[in-house]
Amino acid sequence: MKVLVTGATGFVGSHVVDVLLERGHEVFYIARKTSNFRWLEGKTATRVDGSLFDVNSLRPAVEDMDVVIHVAGLTAAKNEAEFLKGNRDATQNLLDAIRAYVPSLRRYVHISSLAVCGPAAQLDEPITEESPLKPITAYGRTKKLAEQCVTACEDIPWTIVRPPAVYGPRDEAILTFFQTINKGLASFIGFDEKRVSLVHVGDLARGIVDAAFADVAVGQTYFISSDETYTWDQISAVTASIMGKRKLLRLRLPHSVVLSIAGTVGFFGKLAGKPPVLDYEKGIDLTQKYWICSTMKARRELGYRQEMSLADGIRDTVEWYRGASWL
Repeated sequence: MKVLVTGATGFVGSHVVDVLLERGHEVFYIARKTSNFRWLEGKTATRVDGSLFDVNSLRPAVEDMDVVIHVAGLTAAKNEAEFLKGNRDATQNLLDAIRAYVPSLRRYVHISSLAVCGPAAQLDEPITEESPLKPITAYGRTKKLAEQCVTACEDIPWTIVRPPAVYGPRDEAILTFFQTINKGLASFIGFDEKRVSLVHVGDLARGIVDAAFADVAVGQTYFISSDETYTWDQISAVTASIMGKRKLLRLRLPHSVVLSIAGTVGFFGKLAGKPPVLDYEKGIDLTQKYWICSTMKARRELGYRQEMSLADGIRDTVEWYRGASWL
């Protein structure tokens, strides 16, 4: 089929393109000529012009498509207005273009986030698709609004996929964690045991494409994640072992210190005119105890299974980082 992918030049989007091409689909993507195409070089995906902030410009991109997978979105911004534009408004524009120019679309797949729900209250009560939406940051709030744009579309067959934290080859966001472990240091936030759901980008991309072509997935939302949850002690220990680090200096930072650092970094980042990677709201995210979700629905309805174990996923990521000279 003809599949349009937004955000295809990025981390997750480029892996979705890989899976689609492996399965024999004809892939198109929206990108400016000045974009960085490093993850798409040598691949048969076709670039089309268009802007997610101009509905009319999207006509050549969406026309004649069978499936649209919307991966693009903002994970960092200078303020909530920027998040709104990149997450809610871009989504609404894409949906409006689909409604206007390709009313026979077979599927629209929207990539959202666990952040729309917020953290779980209890370890034995992971977030599910039926959990109330209680975002705790501007990112989560605007991703929630984007989801509401999708679910309001009664004339478009949609599917929503919510990943938790994602890691794997090509990811720059979590690189700092690996660089820190490589230096023999493991830093932990707070003195309580925190648990997280993680998903290797290969598992996520496969889950996204499976959902895009599953008839049962129309009008449904799924968490694509690891089947188990992990502590940061566990993640750090596995990473150190794979990287050949026998000893780790373990540093625990109180929540108050983390929030103070995050607020300061965010303040100076905004003064510099760039979206800060770390800010006070990100600090709030980091201090939560249980960022965990259940894959039960995806397992039951899509046949989804976590194929990449934590150890194999980290090994795959470390080997890629080293091959790319990022470590």
